[in-house]
Amino acid sequence: MNKLNEIVDKEAGLKRGMRSRHMFMISIGGVIGTGLFVGSGYTINQAGPGGAVLAYILGGILVGIVMMSLGELATIMPVAGSFKTYAQVFISPSIGFLSAWLYWINGAITITVEWLAAVMILQQYFPHIPSVVFYAVFFVIYLVLNIMAVGVYGESEFWFASIKVIGIIVASAVGIAVIFGWTSHPAIGATNYLHHGGLFPNGVGASFLALVSVCFSYSGTELIGIAAGESQDPSKSVPRAVRTTTLRTLLFYVLAMIVLVGIIPWQTAGVNDSPFATIFQFAGIPSAHVIMDIIVVTSALSAGSSWTYASSRLLWSMSLDGMAPKFLSTLSKRQVPVRSVLFTMIIGVAGLLLYKVSPDKLYTWILSGIGLVVVIDWGIICWAQIGFRRKYVRSGGKVSDLPYRTPLYPILPLVGIIANAAIAVSLWFVPGQRITIYTGVPIMAIIMLYYFLFARKKILAKQNENKEQIENSLSVELS
Repeated sequence: MNKLNEIVDKEAGLKRGMRSRHMFMISIGGVIGTGLFVGSGYTINQAGPGGAVLAYILGGILVGIVMMSLGELATIMPVAGSFKTYAQVFISPSIGFLSAWLYWINGAITITVEWLAAVMILQQYFPHIPSVVFYAVFFVIYLVLNIMAVGVYGESEFWFASIKVIGIIVASAVGIAVIFGWTSHPAIGATNYLHHGGLFPNGVGASFLALVSVCFSYSGTELIGIAAGESQDPSKSVPRAVRTTTLRTLLFYVLAMIVLVGIIPWQTAGVNDSPFATIFQFAGIPSAHVIMDIIVVTSALSAGSSWTYASSRLLWSMSLDGMAPKFLSTLSKRQVPVRSVLFTMIIGVAGLLLYKVSPDKLYTWILSGIGLVVVIDWGIICWAQIGFRRKYVRSGGKVSDLPYRTPLYPILPLVGIIANAAIAVSLWFVPGQRITIYTGVPIMAIIMLYYFLFARKKILAKQNENKEQIENSLSVELS
C-alpha cells in the first residue's frame, strides 16, 4: 500500500487529527439538521403519513448504496477532495469540475438554510431582536470553530451532534407515549395513520416525488468522504463510519417519521415550525417544548458548521487542482484552510439576501435545489466507484486486497446511478419545485461552459500528472 499512499501527498498539508468517532458525528451533524427537524413537515404534507415513511425508507436505502460506493473509494484514496477527486480521475476532469462546484455551492447555501431555520425558531422567543444580530453571532461561532485545529473542531462537533441525537431519542419516546395515551393527552392511537385520507392520501407516487426533499434531509452522509482526508486511520475509521452512519441515520429518520405522522395530521404539517416541538405540545410539557426548540436550533447550527467544514476543505482541494483561485490553498499554522473557510461563509451569508425576495417560498426552493445537487453528486459517486474498480482490476489489482469493498458490484452502484437520475428528473413533475430545474440546469451549463472555455487546459495539465501517478499506483504493486 506504500505506493498508493503517494496519491494523497498532494493534499498532505491537512493535519490528520480526526478520530473515528469525530468522523461519525460530523456526518451525523451534517445529516441531522433542519431536514429532519423542520423539513420533515414539508415531506409529511406532500406525501401523507404512509408516503412520508416510505419516502424516508427508500431514501435511506439509496443512502446506503451511495455510502458503500464512497466507502470503497475513501479507504483507498483518503483525500479532502473526496468525490471531486474520484470523479476527475475515474470519470473525467469535466465531471470532477462540475461535481466540485455544485457541491461547494450546495454546502454554502446549506449554511443559509440552517441559519434561516434557526432564526425562524429563535424569533418566536425574541421577536424584537433583528435577525441580523443572530446571523452575526452565528458567523462568529462558525468562524471560531472552523479555524481551530481539526481535532478541536471534531471534538466540538461530536458533542453538538450528541445533543441532537439525544433530542431525537427523547422526542420519539415522548411521541410514542402520546400515541398510546401515556401522557395527560388522550391517546391518539392510529387516527392519523388510518383516517384523514389514509396512509397514502396523495397516492403512492407522492412518496417518489417527495424523494428530492428526503435526499436534502439525508444530505451530509457523504461528508465522511471529505473528513477521510483528515482521518488518523482511514482504512479502519471510514468503513466503520460508513456502516454506523447509514444504519443509525436510517433508524433515526424512519423511527422519528413513524412517530411524527402518528401525531401530526398531514394536512397541517409544514415548514413554519418544528414538528418535533409539536410532540411536546401534545404531551402537555411546555418546558420540554422550549428544550426541544433549543435542540433544534443547536442542530441547525451544528449541521451548518459541518457543511462549513466540508465545503471549505473541498474548496481548498479545488484550489490545488486549479479549479478555484490559488490564494485559497493557503493553510494556517494549525494546518487549517482559513481563507477557504472565510470565503465559504461569506457566500453562505450572501445567500441570506435572497430571503427578502420570497420569504414564504425560499426555504422549500432551496430545499429542492440542494436535493437536486445531492442526487447528482450521489450519482457521480456511484459512477466513480465503477470507474475505479474497472481501472483497479485492469491494472492488475486484486479486489480481495481492498480495505473495503462495495457489495454486489456492479449491481448496487448501477442502481444508485439510475435511482439518483430518476429522482432528479422527478422534480419536473412537482409544479412548485420545477423552478429548481429552471435554475439548476442553467447553473450546470454555465459551470461546464466555464470549464471548457477557461479552465480546461490548466486543469488537464495538473490532472495528467496526478492521473499518471494514480494509474501506476493501481498496478499489481499495490498488493
